[in-house]
Amino acid sequence: MLSIQSLTVRLGGRDILSRASAAIPPRGKVGLIGRNGAGKSTLMKALIGQIEPDEGEIEMPRGTRLGYIAQEAPAGDATPFDTVLAADKERTALLEEAETCTEPHRLGDVHDRLIAIDAYTAPARAARILSGLGFDEGMQGQPLDSFSGGWKMRVALAALLFSQPDVLLLDEPSNHLDLEATLWLENFLKSYPATLLIISHERDLLNTVCDHILHLQGGKVTLYPGGYDSFERQRAERAAQVAAARAAQEAQADRLKDYIARNSARASTAKQAQSRAKMLAKMQPIAALMEDPSLRFDFPDPEELRPPLITLDLAAVGYAETPILRRLNLRIDPDDRVALLGRNGNGKTTLARLLAAQLTPMEGAMNAAGKMQIGYFTQYQVEELAGDATPLEHMTRAMPGKTPAAVRAQLGRFGFSGPHATAQVGTLSGGERARLALALVTRDAPHMLILDEPTNHLDVDAREALVQALNAYKGAVLLISHDRHMVELTADRLVLVDEGTAREFSGSMEDYIDFVLGRNQPKQDGGSTGKGGGGGKQDRRASAQLREQLKGLKKTVTDAEARVNKLQAELSELDRAMFEPGSVKGDLAKLTMGQLSERRGRKASELEHAEAAWLEASEAYELAQEAAA
Repeated sequence: MLSIQSLTVRLGGRDILSRASAAIPPRGKVGLIGRNGAGKSTLMKALIGQIEPDEGEIEMPRGTRLGYIAQEAPAGDATPFDTVLAADKERTALLEEAETCTEPHRLGDVHDRLIAIDAYTAPARAARILSGLGFDEGMQGQPLDSFSGGWKMRVALAALLFSQPDVLLLDEPSNHLDLEATLWLENFLKSYPATLLIISHERDLLNTVCDHILHLQGGKVTLYPGGYDSFERQRAERAAQVAAARAAQEAQADRLKDYIARNSARASTAKQAQSRAKMLAKMQPIAALMEDPSLRFDFPDPEELRPPLITLDLAAVGYAETPILRRLNLRIDPDDRVALLGRNGNGKTTLARLLAAQLTPMEGAMNAAGKMQIGYFTQYQVEELAGDATPLEHMTRAMPGKTPAAVRAQLGRFGFSGPHATAQVGTLSGGERARLALALVTRDAPHMLILDEPTNHLDVDAREALVQALNAYKGAVLLISHDRHMVELTADRLVLVDEGTAREFSGSMEDYIDFVLGRNQPKQDGGSTGKGGGGGKQDRRASAQLREQLKGLKKTVTDAEARVNKLQAELSELDRAMFEPGSVKGDLAKLTMGQLSERRGRKASELEHAEAAWLEASEAYELAQEAAA
């Protein structure tokens, strides 16, 4: 059992954890939740020994192996596959010793231990984990330095999962994952055979994986049985109980005060009054459960416009002279709630930038209402906020000519009132900076909100508040998000961006998850076509030849997919260099905008050919599978 006893951690002169205590059950799967800045990462760092507690202690059985992802992603010439295998240090050491050991008894012990830890099945396990996190066979053999930072963090996660520590500590593991990899991770963690402590703001992940929720608030921790939905019910019940107890205590205190006031002057009742005064002095007030009054999202309602707001008619969009998306037919009305679905790199952000008029159509037409204003939110806006400025200064610059009252009113809609409005942005949490960015992009009461991954810095409560605000907003919403809960509660139209275009997805978010996992694909007829009880030598030879053909076709598909993934990663880096030049280093930082644009055009053309080759190989493989069925 992992036990936290009266843990106190002080940072910067204030208590982050204050006599926090909890007992994590053996093999428990615990979700660690709390508001941004509550101290979740601090508690995790104390558990792994990166922070020394000021008071209290952490107890666990002797020899317990803790597993935690380092902040620096792995790098170098090693492959993801080799990096994951090397994470099991005992296996690596034993295999090296088995090669050099000459003492028979010790060599026997080494081989017994290798068998005990399933050392010889480890390569297959490593490959399965990497595959689940999105690495196909080709990607598993590429050098780490050929991947972006997000993919390197996936390798770090794969290595940690492979090492199978006794206590697995995960801090927002789904941040770098797409929907498909997140779903695989959920299934993996559900069956994890040891203790799990996971920081996450993904409601679906917390419900699917966790059997306990550890809630951190006000420096204290409270352990609740069940998943996140169960925690919410219990917290509401506890809040009602606390409110009732507090009301009863206040009523009792009022009765004591009244008795003392009426009876202190009488000699016959003075002692009783003094006794009640002592009782009143010793009474510990019951604190109300803390809620953050500054947690607010309140989008100003726009003026009414006649539909449609935007129409796309056979439009194409891309960069330089190379289209990324073609044959776009889309209409958005003032009351629409649209979610864009599709894998990373398929063009969701490109479509959003077209609708926001940051890109112009290369072909076809885009028509927009003349007076329409759009509020476009991206993560880059959060990162670009000046850390030495205040929310008030940011909003004043963004609203020239507006009165101080109007500026403060817009900030107040998002919880920045009083001292919050004059705090330096550098001191704000990631969630607070995201709120400020949303306040800035909605200052003119836009008719349409385009939100590209708005939840990355938001905790569970903040995400819920954002959902409520979006549902109350009277304009149109276009949402790009991997948060299934948010999409399900806010979107009434799903648009799939895939295969170089965008089309309506007829179905629910649950249907889309089934589509991603291949659960609603047509099944092949599994009936036997052989005669009698089994085929002869000729049938077996034909089957063997067909298996070899399938094997070769599958390798072709895998190689083609690896090529597509590599080109998509290169395009993403070029896009970042073109639109966020200060964020890149190395050779790309030395290129002019014209050179970047030219290189991007070449890469986009290569990607188009690679995707065509991948589709052709996939179709050939599917036809061969059908023939084999």
